[in-house]
Amino acid sequence: MTEQHTTAPVPFPARVVVDLAAIASNVGALRERSGAAGVMAVVKADAYGHGLVPAARAALAGGASWLGVAQLPEAIALRAAGITAPVLSWLHAPGAGFAEAIRADIDLGLSAVWMLDEVAAAARTTGRTARVQLKVDTGLGRNGAYLFPASTGAATDWSALVDLARRLEAEEAIRVTGLFTHFAYADAPDHPTVRAQQEAFAEAVAEAERAGLRPEVRHMSNSAATLTTPAAAWDLVRPGLAVYGLTPAPEIGSSSDFGLVPAMTALAQVSVVKRVPGGQGVSYGHTYTTTGPTTLVDIPLGYADGVPRHASGLAEVFVGGQRHRIAGRVCMDQFVVDVGDLPVRAGQEVVLFGPGTRGEPTAQDWAEAVGTINYEIVTRFGPRVPREYVGGPGGGQEAR
Repeated sequence: MTEQHTTAPVPFPARVVVDLAAIASNVGALRERSGAAGVMAVVKADAYGHGLVPAARAALAGGASWLGVAQLPEAIALRAAGITAPVLSWLHAPGAGFAEAIRADIDLGLSAVWMLDEVAAAARTTGRTARVQLKVDTGLGRNGAYLFPASTGAATDWSALVDLARRLEAEEAIRVTGLFTHFAYADAPDHPTVRAQQEAFAEAVAEAERAGLRPEVRHMSNSAATLTTPAAAWDLVRPGLAVYGLTPAPEIGSSSDFGLVPAMTALAQVSVVKRVPGGQGVSYGHTYTTTGPTTLVDIPLGYADGVPRHASGLAEVFVGGQRHRIAGRVCMDQFVVDVGDLPVRAGQEVVLFGPGTRGEPTAQDWAEAVGTINYEIVTRFGPRVPREYVGGPGGGQEAR
């Protein structure tokens, strides 16, 4: 008789728990702040580490009317998952595969004449009209067609983009559905560039409309502007970080100050627990040495998983109802915590960060300890750390 084997999933000793109800609630809070404008929930970068498809569905359930991504494969993945809501994708290099995006009714954010040329060529091959949104650089100096005239007096990049778009619309190769830009200092609402960029965007919109473009939506507000500069809402706001409950402007207000709930909790299990004497060096380079008899616990999660190496000796975790600082260097797959005389057992849960409601550190706490921003903390966690979804339909493990 042939022996039958079934393959059970091998557990990983850490996980990221994502509260989908918190994402939906955060979108609702952002909708209240955006007035008559709709909400485009930005789900780029695997929804800031929270899981592209589950987070997108939660955002739509919370009232988002659009989804935004940076890369076309993200937009295609949303369509493959059965999501039919409008999706904008805005970062492209030559040969981006625009034909597939056009067939999938994805709006293409375009910043340069060459992009328009490639999109129009793809539209002709598909026999469909491409939906495009033109992006103008109003002062960030990043992507977007430059609005301001060069010293040579030549036509601006924006004027050239608008002129070509109008001609391609007449050909029915494209349809300009939107105009947009991005702030440089939205987390400092009193900075003079905030007002200057609003005025520049109004100028860019006026030029496009004088040329005959009739966009459905105009938008410029990221998370910080949505929360602090309501006058910039236009037809859509485009929050990313705030959708996941994190403050984009910690100097102005915390997540709770803005009515947001952090959706991500990072958890791990204790691996090894051992009692050591004073004078014991810990981890590579012995950058930490115990000062007396104490208990060390090993946590099987490291910088290969997304724990910043710069957290060494700085960030805290929550174990046994108390905060304890990482002892010594974070390694590729593990780090150590000195818990003193606290009784800890192998398999016990450790919280790296969460919403802070139990006294645990938050992603903002980690960001401040490491000297970075909370965006980086939540987006770092890699694919080998499983996501568990709670607070929404079909909780538990889910494909990302």
